[in-house]
Amino acid sequence: MGKKIVTFGEMLLRLTTPGNLRLQQAQSFDANFGGSEFNVAVSIAAYGGEAELVTALPDNPLGKVCMMRLREHSVGTKGVMMMKGERLGTYIVEKAADLRPATVIYDRKDSAFSRLKPGMIDWEKAFADADIFHWSGIDASLTQGLADVCAEAISVAERMGVRISCDINYRKNLWLYGRTAEEVLLPLMRSSDIIFGSSGEYEKALGLKAPAFGLKSSAERIGTAEYEDYCSCVSERLPRCKYLFMCMRNAMTSEHHCLEGVLYTDGSLKVSPTYEVNNVVDSMGVGDAFVGAMLYAVQNYDDDQKKLDFAMAGSALKNTVVGDYNMVSADEVEALMRGGGAEMKR
Repeated sequence: MGKKIVTFGEMLLRLTTPGNLRLQQAQSFDANFGGSEFNVAVSIAAYGGEAELVTALPDNPLGKVCMMRLREHSVGTKGVMMMKGERLGTYIVEKAADLRPATVIYDRKDSAFSRLKPGMIDWEKAFADADIFHWSGIDASLTQGLADVCAEAISVAERMGVRISCDINYRKNLWLYGRTAEEVLLPLMRSSDIIFGSSGEYEKALGLKAPAFGLKSSAERIGTAEYEDYCSCVSERLPRCKYLFMCMRNAMTSEHHCLEGVLYTDGSLKVSPTYEVNNVVDSMGVGDAFVGAMLYAVQNYDDDQKKLDFAMAGSALKNTVVGDYNMVSADEVEALMRGGGAEMKR
């Protein structure tokens, strides 16, 4: 079995208001690309891993630009379908400023990706030489057809012996087709070997009240006992899951965040260092950065504590990178893990 990681999800056009302008003030937008599973694939490739995105793009100039961007970041494109007469999903971001939170407006209806149905993707071909298949709750939230595609892909991955990774990725504004996240996601999560989510996302998917997270500095640590109890309860509902990752964030202001993560595996809890970020440049995609680093670490490190610490350090560094996806190397992440500061490298 190879070490390729296959991600499944929608690649989107991101339009961001310049500076700290509100939407009603903007007369232009900064254009980039994003999408959770695309972001994960870019992170893995940046670390030196092999990543491939399975998606559908419109067969038009915008779709071709997306293909260029995938190749630019060394993400495999064999699983990309080009569809005639369709559109690329978009979203508009109004960035956070001090006490004002960020706002995201989705425009994804009738996109090429949203038209996917079971039987359209050759999953056996997609999983040839694959080690891990990664899907997320965003996929299943968009349409019943895409929820069915996720179930189809998971079934083939199970049969082929490919490990299955899930990011809960709960987005309340996307669940519009009449089913709840809990009823759709829980059966799919039960077939996943690696699961990631924030404490709030586990709560939404499983209906289990999560511990509150309110750390305000890097000198503080969570109460491990309550998180161990919580993860044990989650694990009972998801007995197949070998790696149960959870990331917590407390945003005091738009630029001052505290982050910490836990990993529950083999009945024991590992806790990461607490990262205090005092100058958040762009917090979009921080969870995706955690997942990308997490999957790379699962493949490349034997020590479970190091897997968690690498994922948490990669996620923390994403706060310093503009755009949706992380653009840091494995060496940079490991330097932060060793306590490397912000001194100039020359």
